[in-house]
Amino acid sequence: MLELLPSGADHVVAMRVGGRVDANDLQRAIDAIESAKKAHPRISLYAEIDDIRWMTFTAFLRDLGYGLTQIGDMDRYYRAATVSDKHWIRHLVRIENHVFRSMEMRTFRVRDKRAALDWVCQPPPDHDGREGAMA
Repeated sequence: MLELLPSGADHVVAMRVGGRVDANDLQRAIDAIESAKKAHPRISLYAEIDDIRWMTFTAFLRDLGYGLTQIGDMDRYYRAATVSDKHWIRHLVRIENHVFRSMEMRTFRVRDKRAALDWVCQPPPDHDGREGAMA
């Protein structure tokens, strides 16, 4: 299950993920991301990860394929906040933060989800490096 959530900021795509994730769930997230990228030069992502059990093989392939298409577009992503109390997710995000240097990633505990949303909703800097400007 993947549910899109209101974020309070147009440049932020927010979602809750848990249980079984299929290709249709993943496509909704991809469509939301692409829509945000059309409207904003840089976007941020917010994900609450509950008790995710498994991803269908088709969803996995779609996720992998979409991820590979985004490698050349990483400068379009500003921040990613992951909310979870799962240790393996916290470790995975820490590794991704080292791999994808152009995007700032942080994990937050479930009790800190408000702080996560506040952090990820901060507008990206403009092209001159000034904080809070949006095109």
